[in-house]
Amino acid sequence: MQYSKLGSSGLSVSRVCLGSMTWGSQNVQKEADEQIEYALAQGINFIDTAEMYAVPPTEKTYGRTEEIIGDWLSRHPERRSEIILATKIAGPGLPYIRSGAPLSAESIFAAVDASLARLQTDYIDLYQLHWPNRTTPHFAKHHPGTVTFSEINHKEHSNQMLEILQALNECMQAGKIRHFGLSDDTPWGINEYLSLSEKHQLPRPVSIQNEFSLLHAKDWPYLIENCIHKDIAYLPWSPLATGALTGKYLDGARPDGSRWSFAQRHGLFRDTKLSNQAVSEYLKVAAKHQLSPAQLALAWCDQVDGVTSTIIGATNMQQLKENIDAFEHSLSEQVMTDINSVYRQYPMPF
Repeated sequence: MQYSKLGSSGLSVSRVCLGSMTWGSQNVQKEADEQIEYALAQGINFIDTAEMYAVPPTEKTYGRTEEIIGDWLSRHPERRSEIILATKIAGPGLPYIRSGAPLSAESIFAAVDASLARLQTDYIDLYQLHWPNRTTPHFAKHHPGTVTFSEINHKEHSNQMLEILQALNECMQAGKIRHFGLSDDTPWGINEYLSLSEKHQLPRPVSIQNEFSLLHAKDWPYLIENCIHKDIAYLPWSPLATGALTGKYLDGARPDGSRWSFAQRHGLFRDTKLSNQAVSEYLKVAAKHQLSPAQLALAWCDQVDGVTSTIIGATNMQQLKENIDAFEHSLSEQVMTDINSVYRQYPMPF
């Protein structure tokens, strides 16, 4: 297993991050235990979760994934130091989470304590803001005209961000969290937090977790360049485009029990005509070079300059083993040429 520095934190994290969002919906405690133990045995030391999980998010499953991780930690307290544990506070909009209120000092204090209790740990290594208070070009809002940036009140949101930083600082001073990061944010969001951090001598973000895959590479090059030069770790989520890049949903297939057999949510299932065509072409590239489609997509993501650790998830051990194995593959110049020829045809297929 290879490791990278988590931005300016000083922490060393595995190039593979174990995602957990299916635990509590598609996976039960025993299956989560097996995934955790296998991942640790492979040298993975980075686990990502969120208060909002499991997914699809519901009031019934809210907090369930953290509880499952906490159950494992309660039975293996001596292994807590082996894990860089990351979780996230949900942003505004979900009525069953703090009445859908925006992020604030009050919500951070409440959410941190609740996550610590569910996780059965004294500290969180990386505490992330799941999405900002303002609307951003994420969750299928990346096409021009979808978000009206000029309607955002800069001063209002900057003041909210300062309040958030001050609350995070209090949590750090209390030893409840070690570092904080962003998620589903933009270059402006990164730089505003950095500016406020420097001006007010408050903690700086060490990472950002955004959607990134062969079907959704909008953060390259501008946001990732920003991350490199500001020492912000870049953590791709959904590197398989919610499973689309495995090919299992090709031409309308919907395997029983798979994510796409659940209800559509925020356009995240990437089931467009162009996406289908792009996946079909990537499958041909994978077959040509004797790679599985998942290995092709994950190995590609890992080699992108600026990527720190890629978040993977699996609903069974076969998938998990295949996904972890993908990071042992070094893509040749010819493979990259073939991938790029497809990518240029379908740079933004959904």
